[in-house]
Amino acid sequence: MRIRLTGYTKSVDLSSCPQIRPVLLLSLLPSSYSKEIVQRKYIKQPSINHQYINMDLLPILTFEAVEEVDISSCPMLDLEDAIKCFCKSFPSLRTLRAANYLNFRTEKLNSLLERCPLLCNIDLTVDISPLIPAKVSIVSSFPALTPLRSTEFSNISHCPRDASLTPISGPRLSHITRLTLEGRNDISDSDLHIIASKLCASLRYLNLNGCISVTDAGISFVLLKCLLLHSIFACDTYFGQKSVLALCSGMPYLEGLVEPQVEKPLLSLAYKLHTLHIGGCMGVSEASLSELLSQTLMVRSLCLRETQLVDDALYHFPGCSLEILDVSETKVSGVALAHLVLQNPVLKCLKARGCRHLSLDLKKTNGRDSSSLSYTTTELYSELGRSCQLEEIAVGWGFSLFSLETLKPAIRSLRTMVVGLGGSLGEDGLKLLPVLCPVLETLMIYFQVISDSLVKNIIQTLRQLQVLALCYCFGEISSVSFQFSMPNLRKLKLERVTAQMTNADLVILTKNCANLVDLSLLGCTLLNPESQDIISCGWPGLMAIHLEDCGEVTANGVTSLMNCRALEDLLLRHTGPGIPRNFIALTASQMPMLRKISLDICDAREGDFDIPYFSDRCFLSYVKIARCKLRRCSLDLVKLDGRRTPVHKETLLLVWDSKKLTRAVVKERL
Repeated sequence: MRIRLTGYTKSVDLSSCPQIRPVLLLSLLPSSYSKEIVQRKYIKQPSINHQYINMDLLPILTFEAVEEVDISSCPMLDLEDAIKCFCKSFPSLRTLRAANYLNFRTEKLNSLLERCPLLCNIDLTVDISPLIPAKVSIVSSFPALTPLRSTEFSNISHCPRDASLTPISGPRLSHITRLTLEGRNDISDSDLHIIASKLCASLRYLNLNGCISVTDAGISFVLLKCLLLHSIFACDTYFGQKSVLALCSGMPYLEGLVEPQVEKPLLSLAYKLHTLHIGGCMGVSEASLSELLSQTLMVRSLCLRETQLVDDALYHFPGCSLEILDVSETKVSGVALAHLVLQNPVLKCLKARGCRHLSLDLKKTNGRDSSSLSYTTTELYSELGRSCQLEEIAVGWGFSLFSLETLKPAIRSLRTMVVGLGGSLGEDGLKLLPVLCPVLETLMIYFQVISDSLVKNIIQTLRQLQVLALCYCFGEISSVSFQFSMPNLRKLKLERVTAQMTNADLVILTKNCANLVDLSLLGCTLLNPESQDIISCGWPGLMAIHLEDCGEVTANGVTSLMNCRALEDLLLRHTGPGIPRNFIALTASQMPMLRKISLDICDAREGDFDIPYFSDRCFLSYVKIARCKLRRCSLDLVKLDGRRTPVHKETLLLVWDSKKLTRAVVKERL
């Protein structure tokens, strides 16, 4: 295997390839020289085991045209070796995508920029840890999850804007405009200080989603320093009051460049924002959110899910160019959303799942004049239908057949639809859905009434469907629903809707959904060990398998599923007590792409699982091990013999980063 490039190659994509090893970088050597290098044993002897090459000793061909390289999810490739090679081979490199490299420490970012001075876009994404403090109840953890408090710049006034690297005076120390550090738990406030002070005076795009080791003070420091920022992703972090203050504070270096009559918000960083994603950040108060939104005039993408968002903040929002809005799991009402939609006719994506207030008529309960605020939930969908051309919508409470019909003009080009708890489409709504949304690619339905005829109709008419999820619905479906070929379907979730599924039904699925890469089955109690053979033979290219409460699939161990070598995500829970003690380390060593494992102690053959050492984790990012306790239902008058059923007790989480393994016990079943 060789990497073949020409003088005209602009982009090199090696992502998700387990065959890519450092030795293959010899392909970038002159052909005659590479043989000589091997003969002279320039490759160190340990490379047989560790795949290590000292790239500094090798002369490498130069490809001036290459500007973009993607080496994401290459488990056998050492990122530092690759960088040493690429900085010589690709002197014009501007974009480096290197997701899922846990071993790469963020403090080495500085040397990366020195080696590749023209880099302007770096993506070092890893899986976001399930240990988000705001989402789980932590019983114990080692080491502790609370981020270290930043003593330096703990007060915003200690870092005035005039002391920062402004874009007007002074040379730029870096060309970096986009930096993605999503999910990196190893990044700390001190790392952010280096990024802000030395590396990224030109930074425009910053993604810190899921970086739970940085504090509000650390994030605010970056916001104060990087004055050109227009896109901020800080979901599920400690983004809070200090960060809001940093976004809303003025920029002194602009004061002499704008007209005196310009209002204060025009001088703030918030005014220039195009993207603001702070979902899950509960540290921002209602009043602070209102103040922040009142200054985001130019924002196009806004994620405020699971925050303290209320109607007042939406009424203060002055923007008119919003294209993406996520207010899931907040207290906003249809009144306020309708008001916002009226101002933003270019809205393409609305996510409002879990908003219980959407099912209420708040015309007279919010203290406002009901004559001027006559919108109800019905009016919200009427306004969407009149004004917008939606591509994605996620709804729940208050959504009905009438809402769907009202949306008709806006959803002809809809590609993604999610209907969750609180929605009630009914049989007529599900029949009408394929007619109103003929180009749907993703359909996810929760807690709705379904039947074989309804699902059959959806499958027959929505031929572009790529994702189908039927979860916790009322009514059951059988193999009759899947008698038709779905060549485009890539992801299938059947959770608590196919209790009578047998191996024969599973065979039908493999034939008609031949191109699946993601399969989730929950509550299929009739499945047995033979189901493993059917799954592995029918879908050898699966990247994710979730099997829960699925009979006795693993009663004899995990055998055939090990043939799915492309697996990245594996969940086996309540599938039979045959999983061996060394399963985690064994599976990680045999499945090179595997990053996530979820198990249950109930399925352990010997009552427990061995936890791999830090050095033996292979490509693993995290492991979840659920534990149950036995409880007898006091309302069960039939089972008088004292038999008990297992119910969830806690979950053990093992989360790796570049520096350590964190062990935590949480109450939730993750």
